[in-house]
Amino acid sequence: MAKGTAWAIFSFCPVKLALMMRAKLLGQEILLLRLNRPCSVSSGHWSLRGLVSSILWQCVIVIFPNPGHPTRLIFQKKDLSVKKTILGFQPGIANLQVADFETPPLGANDVLIKIQAVSFNYRDLEIINGIYSEAFQPGLVPFSDGAGEVIEVGEGVSLLQPGDRVVTSFWQSWASGELKYARSPKALGGHRDGVLSDYTVLDESGLVKIPDEISLAEAATFPCAGVTAWQALVVKGQIKAGEWVLIQGTGGVSTFALQIAKMHGARTILLSSSDKKRASMEKMGADHTINYIDCPDWETAVRDFTNGIGVDHVVETGGPSTFEKSLKSIRMGGQVYVIGYKGGKGGDINPLLILANQAEVKAIGVGPTSSLTQILNAYQALRQPPVVDKIYDWGDFAEALEYFSTGEHIGKVVIEKR
Repeated sequence: MAKGTAWAIFSFCPVKLALMMRAKLLGQEILLLRLNRPCSVSSGHWSLRGLVSSILWQCVIVIFPNPGHPTRLIFQKKDLSVKKTILGFQPGIANLQVADFETPPLGANDVLIKIQAVSFNYRDLEIINGIYSEAFQPGLVPFSDGAGEVIEVGEGVSLLQPGDRVVTSFWQSWASGELKYARSPKALGGHRDGVLSDYTVLDESGLVKIPDEISLAEAATFPCAGVTAWQALVVKGQIKAGEWVLIQGTGGVSTFALQIAKMHGARTILLSSSDKKRASMEKMGADHTINYIDCPDWETAVRDFTNGIGVDHVVETGGPSTFEKSLKSIRMGGQVYVIGYKGGKGGDINPLLILANQAEVKAIGVGPTSSLTQILNAYQALRQPPVVDKIYDWGDFAEALEYFSTGEHIGKVVIEKR
């Protein structure tokens, strides 16, 4: 089905099916012009009124209202079995829709997964609210990070089998190396359907087996936030013991960055506007924390903590509002990993600050499947659990999203089927 098509799902009795076949409606998009009785349905150059259209309207289970325009519907040829949550015509958590879909047939390298846990990222919230840098059409299944059980595999699948526990890779078709060399990479929950679904089908190359010591809820936290922090500090940054890392915030990427820095023997400075969160992060191992509201010139405090030298790494999640101060916090030849923009998307950046400190500024767009494998293995070996703030029941995803949107969490928020 083409993206952008609004979905209406119908269950058919023989009489209804015969009427639809007579009208040649199977598989065709139609417009519901009026909701009042008698309703009016049209497609192309014909229209239906009276009994037939009324019967069709009675079959509707899910529709998308489209204010100011005819409501768009589509008929399917048979009953569907998979529940998915999809974007509606209007942005916002309240406008997400739950609909039934058919499980697609498996290709040779495909794997059918029963999704049992999903974690949230800031990107997901922006896509749902329609404020992401790229617009996505109604009907998209959101969320990129999911974990579950393999139910069925295609004939060409060799690394996975039914019963295996797996986690999804954020970038499908980016196995390793640099993104620019990947063949047709697509991000889940954006460039292709995501994981807020009972079941999903993905190529086996975009899945990683979950180590026994890691739960499904924990595994679901790694694909975006965990891999982003790992890609920055380990793959790109080659972090070493004794180096200084400046971390902004207490969300998923930031808590993973703290854990990864500490497991490599690095020293850490963390920024937060909440003294309560600062205390929590100090208990997790942060060497120093700064309240950036009470200390607006925090770049000076960072240099004081590092004896005037500056930090080796900056996990930059604030965006233009913090970027200049990050550059003033860096040591000569230090690295700044551009990851987020929680402080806003607009602002001015002085490139002379990059030149002055010979800083290496690196954009981190999550990472490949190989990085997901690496971080899972590291956390398994160290018996290190990720930071999970709350786990909600799967059916309470709207409540979980509302909580996530407040920014009160530390680490990750997860929904799980219990």
